[in-house]
Amino acid sequence: MAEAVWSVGKVAKRCGINVSTLHFYEQQGLIHSWRNTGNQRRYKPEVLRRISVIKAAQKIGVSLEEIKQAFESLPNNRTPTVEDWQQLSKNWQQMLDGRIAYLQKLRDNLSGCIGCGCLSMTRCPLYNPDDILAESGSGAVLLDQAEQRARLDQ
Repeated sequence: MAEAVWSVGKVAKRCGINVSTLHFYEQQGLIHSWRNTGNQRRYKPEVLRRISVIKAAQKIGVSLEEIKQAFESLPNNRTPTVEDWQQLSKNWQQMLDGRIAYLQKLRDNLSGCIGCGCLSMTRCPLYNPDDILAESGSGAVLLDQAEQRARLDQ
C-alpha cells in the first residue's frame, strides 16, 4: 500500500493553522515536505504530530528556536514519539519552573524596584550605590541579569 501524502491545504485545515504558518515552520526547519511532479508541497501524515508539539510548546512559552533544538536532538530528526514528548515536556517543565520563580520574584518586588533603571537613587542604595550599574548597560539591568540567571539555572 502506498504511503499517504497530504496537501498543504489538508494539513493546514487539520491542524487549524494557516498555510502561511506551514510555510513559515518549513522555512524554520521545524517541518519538512517534498514536491510532487506538479511542484506542489506534500507532507506525510506524521507532520500533524510535529505541528501539535510545536503548538503545545508555544502555548507554554517555548520559543521556536527551543522547539527546533528539541527536534534536532531526536535521532534522525524524527517526529517525536510519546516517549520523546514525555522527555521534552519534562525538560520544558524545568524551564517553566525557572520562569515562574523569576516572575514570582518580579511580582513580589515590583512596587519597590524596577531592576535598577532607577526610579529613586535614594531607595536603592543597596542594589545600586553611586549608580554602579550604569556600567552594565542601560535600563533595568538587574531584571535582565535575573532573567539570564533564571535561564542558566534551567
